[in-house]
Amino acid sequence: MTAFRTLDQADVKGKRVLVRVDLNVPMENGRVTDATRIERVLPTIREIADKGGKVILLAHFGRPKGRDPKESLKPVAEAVSTHLGKPVAFADDCIGAAAGKAVAALRDGDVLLLENTRFHAGEEKNDPAFVQDLAKLGDLYVNDAFSAAHRAHASTEGLARVLPAYAGRTMQAELDALTKGLEAPKRPVVAIVGGAKVSTKIDLLENLVAKVDALVIGGGMANTFVHAMGLGIGKSLAEKDLAATALRIIDKAREANCAIILPVDGVCAYEFKAGAMNHTYGIDAIPEDQMILDVGSQSVERVSAAINDAATLVWNGPLGAFEIAPFDQGTVAAARHAAQRTKDGKLVSVAGGGDTVAALNHAGVADDFTYVSTAGGAFLEWLEGKSLPGVEALRA
Repeated sequence: MTAFRTLDQADVKGKRVLVRVDLNVPMENGRVTDATRIERVLPTIREIADKGGKVILLAHFGRPKGRDPKESLKPVAEAVSTHLGKPVAFADDCIGAAAGKAVAALRDGDVLLLENTRFHAGEEKNDPAFVQDLAKLGDLYVNDAFSAAHRAHASTEGLARVLPAYAGRTMQAELDALTKGLEAPKRPVVAIVGGAKVSTKIDLLENLVAKVDALVIGGGMANTFVHAMGLGIGKSLAEKDLAATALRIIDKAREANCAIILPVDGVCAYEFKAGAMNHTYGIDAIPEDQMILDVGSQSVERVSAAINDAATLVWNGPLGAFEIAPFDQGTVAAARHAAQRTKDGKLVSVAGGGDTVAALNHAGVADDFTYVSTAGGAFLEWLEGKSLPGVEALRA
C-alpha cells in the first residue's frame, strides 16, 4: 500500500472528514434487505469517529434523474445507525444550506449522512463547481468506495483533487488484495474466467493472457472457444460469430506462454431446468440435440490440478449454470478445492464479480478465500488492466 495514501497518514482529530462510501444497498418497502455494503464501511467510520473526526458520509443511491424521494438515502441512514450502534444524523441535501447547517452541528466523533449525491447533475459530470460545493463541507477526504472507483464523478475523483485525500480501510483492503492478485503476485498465477459471453470479457481475456501463467475458461464462454476449434457443441449457448476472436486470444496466450485450459468434458441435457436428466460426454462427442450446462468431472480434475500448481488464483465467473442443480457441481467442486488450498496456506485467492460472489456463497466458501470483492464493475475493469479514476487520485 506504499503507493497510496491511507488513514495511517491522516490526522482526523477535530477535522471534518468527507467519507465516500457505497450505500447503494437493496431496499424493499423502505428497509435494507442486504447490509453487506454497510458492514464493509463500518471499520473506517468507527476509526475516524474514535479518533475524534467528524464523519460526513457521501453516497449515491440508484440512478435518479434529479431529486426523487424514492431514491432518498434517509432510510439507509437509519440502517447505518443500527449497524454502527450510534446515532447517524441525516441532511436532506449534500450541498448548500441544509448540508452546511448539519455539518456545523457536528461534534467530534459524530456521524452524518448527506443526501444522495446523484440528485445533482454535477455529480456524474464531475463538475468543478459541484466539487467545490462539496469540498466546502470538509477538511479531509477519504474514499472507501472501491465499487465506485471506476467512475470519475465529483464524489469519487473530483474531491480527491482538491482536498487531502486518503484510502479508507475497505478501499485499502481491496487495493492490497488486487496488488497481490495481479500487480505483484506470487507466481505461478492462475486465472479462472467463466460466465455466459465472450463478448463482455474480450478485454479481460486479452489482458489476463499477458499476465497469468494459466487461464481456465469455463461457463458458456468456453463453448465459443470449443466451437472455434472446430468441435460440435450441440444446442449449447455460444457466440459463434466470435470464433475468430477466440482464436486470436488463443494465439496471444501461446505467444505469452500462458496455458489455456478448456473443458475436456461437459454435463449435457436436453433442457435447462432443475433436476433435468443429464449425461457427461467428452468435449469431442457432444450430442447435436443437447446443450452443455456444466463442466464434467475430468474438467474439474484439470482445474483442480491447475489450482494445485498455483501460488495465486484470480477468479471471475462460474464454470457452469451454477444457479440450478445439478449444474452447479463443477463450480462448487473447484471453489471448495481453491478454498481448502487457501486455508492450508498454499494459495492466495482473489475473487470478484456478482455471479462469482453468488457462486462462492452457494458453495459455502466465500469466507475462506483470501479476498472476495463485491465491487462488480470496478473489479472487472481492474482485471481488464484499466486505470480506475478514484484509485489513481489516491496515489501517494
